[in-house]
Amino acid sequence: MKSIEQIAREFFPTEDLAHCGGAHKICLHCSKCRADEPDELFDPEKGIAATIDATILKAEANADAVSELCEMANSYQTASVCINSYFIPQVKKLLQAPVKSCTVINFPLGSASRLAVKKEAKAVLEAGVDEVDMVQNLAALKSKDWPMVLETIKAVAIQCLERKKLLKVILETCYLDREELIISCLMSKKAGAKYVKTSTGFGSFGAKAEDVALMREVVGPKFGVKASGGIRTPEAARAMLEAGASRIGASSVKALL
Repeated sequence: MKSIEQIAREFFPTEDLAHCGGAHKICLHCSKCRADEPDELFDPEKGIAATIDATILKAEANADAVSELCEMANSYQTASVCINSYFIPQVKKLLQAPVKSCTVINFPLGSASRLAVKKEAKAVLEAGVDEVDMVQNLAALKSKDWPMVLETIKAVAIQCLERKKLLKVILETCYLDREELIISCLMSKKAGAKYVKTSTGFGSFGAKAEDVALMREVVGPKFGVKASGGIRTPEAARAMLEAGASRIGASSVKALL
């Protein structure tokens, strides 16, 4: 079984050492160096609510349901409210600081072209969203088209960096083996994202603590890890946070709190 460092050296060969604490150990020469940034780790003093991306992504979601979720998020002061992009104008009006607006792109299949994903990112950023969760190019990953995996994330990351918006890359861990998961984390970090995320919630299964732990090991403390999909109890949320998650994606906010 290859180590994380071995895989990193295969994809991004260099003798330069990393200073961000990732288990890749070598410098990935990321689009955005995170070495001097604060750690993206769970702070128990802030509580679980501050880690939650309150989420409503069902096809049948309507404006009333989104308004109700925003009200709940404001009350608990969650990290964000994550919605489909149609609802961005609505949540921008309803959310109160520090709660952020978040949307999803290349969702849920991760099979759009790089140009389509780039244009979708531009559209949601121009709509004023604070955070973007993008599904990585799973079609390219499964085809071993590594340059396209990297370039699709980078096409979105550059736009987010220019606007100082946060980008999370959904890896959809249910479809990945160990090596693919490591590669996905490395690609996301190198491309300039800020978070890796386990799941869309539409795959064959959601977040697993062992996947979260591996993701945290790969990316190190300066990078965020979001666990999402099937997290419905306080015990499940704590397990993800203990494994290394710094964000939790959940549609059942009250149940977690």
